[in-house]
Amino acid sequence: MSPSAIDTSQNGHAKHVDGGSTIFEIEDTDLSRLLDKPRPINIDRNRSFDERSFSEMSISLSPPRHFYRNSENSSRTFDHIDSLYSTSIHGFSSPRSNGFEPHPIVFEGWEALRRSVVQYRRQPVGTIAALDHSAEELNYDQVFVRDFVPSALAFLMNGEPEIVKNFILKTVHLQSREKKVDQFKLGEGVMPASFKVLHDPIRNSETLSADYGESAIGRVAPVDSGFWWIILLRAYTKSTGDTSLADMPECQRGMRLILSLCLSEGFDTFPTLLCADGCCMIDRRMGVYGYPIEIQALFFMALRCALQLLKHDDEGKEFADRIVKRLHALSYHMRSYFWLDIKQLNDIYRYKTEEYSHTAVNKFNVMPDSLPDWVFDFMPSRGGYFIGNVSPARMDFRWFCLGNCVAILSSLATPEQASAIMDLIEERWGELIGEMPLKICYPTMESHEWRIVTGCDPKNTSWSYHNGGSWPVLIWLLTAACIKTGRPQIARRAIEVAETRLLKDHWPEYYDGKLGRYIGKQARKFQTWSIAGYLVAKMMLEDPSHLGMISLEEDKQMKPHMKRSASWMC
Repeated sequence: MSPSAIDTSQNGHAKHVDGGSTIFEIEDTDLSRLLDKPRPINIDRNRSFDERSFSEMSISLSPPRHFYRNSENSSRTFDHIDSLYSTSIHGFSSPRSNGFEPHPIVFEGWEALRRSVVQYRRQPVGTIAALDHSAEELNYDQVFVRDFVPSALAFLMNGEPEIVKNFILKTVHLQSREKKVDQFKLGEGVMPASFKVLHDPIRNSETLSADYGESAIGRVAPVDSGFWWIILLRAYTKSTGDTSLADMPECQRGMRLILSLCLSEGFDTFPTLLCADGCCMIDRRMGVYGYPIEIQALFFMALRCALQLLKHDDEGKEFADRIVKRLHALSYHMRSYFWLDIKQLNDIYRYKTEEYSHTAVNKFNVMPDSLPDWVFDFMPSRGGYFIGNVSPARMDFRWFCLGNCVAILSSLATPEQASAIMDLIEERWGELIGEMPLKICYPTMESHEWRIVTGCDPKNTSWSYHNGGSWPVLIWLLTAACIKTGRPQIARRAIEVAETRLLKDHWPEYYDGKLGRYIGKQARKFQTWSIAGYLVAKMMLEDPSHLGMISLEEDKQMKPHMKRSASWMC
């Protein structure tokens, strides 16, 4: 981008405005330098063997790239959209192609994604959660940190990094605000769950209003927001080759504040993070309190990303040392105690209890009678997964998609464990994919268990929403995991299933039912991350080298000596 910003007028045409006006001008004019034109560094980025092979495969098998420019129709106005949201961003390219004819809904998806773009002082800073005007907005008109990640990846893969850079800078600025819930002050490193652009027509000015959990259901701070922010900063750096953003003092400080929160010493006896219910994508009461797999996998990935991004100054080296120690402990703990395959399931079934010594086998004193009946039928002979939660006398055996996919992408899962997770998905296709990818968790909670665990939550009823609902956004994570493990055919098959319905159903937030057959009873239409998740999945399949921005290779030094069974040896 040039230093001058681009103003998109209502007729779809663009005009240039003074480049001295930045998204920080209202609040911090002294930070205007942050949005100067990036200074790409001409570096030969180290690529893993997988990245090289993917890139070379893409080049050898496909004709040269060309751009599909927006048609005139894509520039038309949409009367029902608020003026804060961009109808199109003139000058942005349409989806790229490697010469293959794209699916018809790809263009519809890009048009819908661009309509969701939020403008702050005439610069794109994110995408709103949903553009469904048939339902009450609630907080769906806000920019959520976790929701923006697939949108950001879509824009990066399409060569449009400006919106991602603006988002990263604006959210790290919001991190510095004082955060209070009632009379309690939150930690300095807490990132917002979401923010909203407020327009004052009298003063003709715009401000940002952020939510750090004080307005959320259950008043829970978003533990995952900070991790996603670090992961996205690394994705931006990897995609653009521009290290100047991550090197900015504001971004370095933002990372250190997040790391200070999660690396602080306390009463913990485990390297995992203790969390409240509702602190992540599953943001309602669903029994994920304790040490949920989603948070642990994101924590692991964010630590590894931060290790690459931190400067090698005194402060950076101090944090790097703490990160390395935590990564070793965390990888051993997760691979040893969260991993479940048929041999380990049988071992738990035969556990003795009340063991007291360092040589105890049943280290968490889990009662074998607490094993749910469904897990014996769900576990295939070949395959395995990281279970939902492990804490004293409690193991949550539910399958959680996001945590397992991130475990693969971050290399928290060993290559053998990653292959076993893919085996499980293939073996349990009907349960986890069904008629609409992808189950957020499996199985559902019903009857008495639902009443006790969810508090009779009417939104999380059986096979709905977070309680066994099917979420199209998860397709991008599945696709990335499939490509990394050499199983792209699984992702291709899942995408083909989704393509039969997503567009005609108007991009729902989630689907209900055991097979994901029905549009969710409270699902918003035109859910942005459903759109972006599909687009990212398609672009990764078309050009697998994109995987490099969201995947980390295995660190051999963190590979523990596994004493337990491995499903690939069955």
